[in-house]
Amino acid sequence: MKQVLLTISFCLAVSVVFAQKAAVSGAEKIAKDQKGNINEARNLIKGAMSNPETKDDAKTWFIAGQVEDAQFNRESTKQILGQKPDEAIMYQALSNELPLFLKAYELDQLPNEKGKVAPKYTKNIKGILAANHVYYLNGGGYFLEASDFQKSYDMFEQFIEIANLPFFAGEKTAARDENYNTVQFFAGAVAARLENHELAIKALSRAKNTPYRQYDVYNYLVYEYDQIKDSVNFEKTLEEGMRVFPDSSFFMLNLINTYIYSERNEKAIDMLNTAITANPTNPQLFIALGSVYESGLNDNDKAEVNYKKSLELDPESAVGHAYLGRVYYNQAINKINDANQLADVQQYNAEKEIAKGLFRKAMPFFEKAHQLDSNNFETMLGLRGIYYQLGMDKEFNEMEAKMESR
Repeated sequence: MKQVLLTISFCLAVSVVFAQKAAVSGAEKIAKDQKGNINEARNLIKGAMSNPETKDDAKTWFIAGQVEDAQFNRESTKQILGQKPDEAIMYQALSNELPLFLKAYELDQLPNEKGKVAPKYTKNIKGILAANHVYYLNGGGYFLEASDFQKSYDMFEQFIEIANLPFFAGEKTAARDENYNTVQFFAGAVAARLENHELAIKALSRAKNTPYRQYDVYNYLVYEYDQIKDSVNFEKTLEEGMRVFPDSSFFMLNLINTYIYSERNEKAIDMLNTAITANPTNPQLFIALGSVYESGLNDNDKAEVNYKKSLELDPESAVGHAYLGRVYYNQAINKINDANQLADVQQYNAEKEIAKGLFRKAMPFFEKAHQLDSNNFETMLGLRGIYYQLGMDKEFNEMEAKMESR
């Protein structure tokens, strides 16, 4: 009886293995049939991928990949024939096939019972992925337009993964030659849309080493580090951006602000002086230098000199006029505060007259700034204060009405 039971068990085991192998063959047959039911093929191969007897067979995973590739080819053929494919189905199948083919490739590299590596499917896998490579870029673009940023990112990453597969080492696929750097940029840009800062930083850090839209990549990275309050890498990225794009003011001005906020004013001044030596006709550099002297070091004389220099280079700068006017305006306010501390009436009146002189000195610069940028609230606020201090009631009322109507 025991021997009979063992025989029955053995027969059952063999029948299960046979059934799973038959499922693989069935899925393969459907994949090759243009009218075959893809979902049926998927169901057949799904069991074989989890069954202990067939899950470690390279053929199982290769056929699973072929099933997805068959679905992709049906839709892409429509596109070639000028028909409308179902792009969601097409690109999802394309995305599905890569991990299946990679698993098949991994198992295909294992030694056989004789201890030799004799791949059966690697050549076909390589051919399919090379032919389909550029479609991963198209799929990423499709999902990006559909605002499915996760799927878009995944497809861009799959494009990059394929390009770096070991069996493509030393080769240049057509898709990689033209699009490799482009895809790295888009992978980083889409990752930033996911609001996954760690993922975005990883993808953007890779993309910054390629020549495609590096300026934008560094901008994205600066933003990502700022979002997670990583001041060390924020500053480091600004410094790198300055080295790569020495003519851009974005990285320099942000770095200078970083120095100012951290009270490293001398370092900011050194950087600006170096930049001015290299580009002495850039008015923004003198405005920035004047700001450091004014706000960081309370040196109004040097601030005034640099703001005036900026206006020599750009007489129509609203910012330059407003900043120079602000130097005089703030000195006037300080004089009023000093006067209010005095008990002596004569000294009080003397300080008030000095303050009025400074308000008069500031007024034409604020008025010019307002003329150039009539919507700037800070300029309007300054002008209203000047008109009030100088007893210019008509102008004061007009400015107050403007401010209230904003």
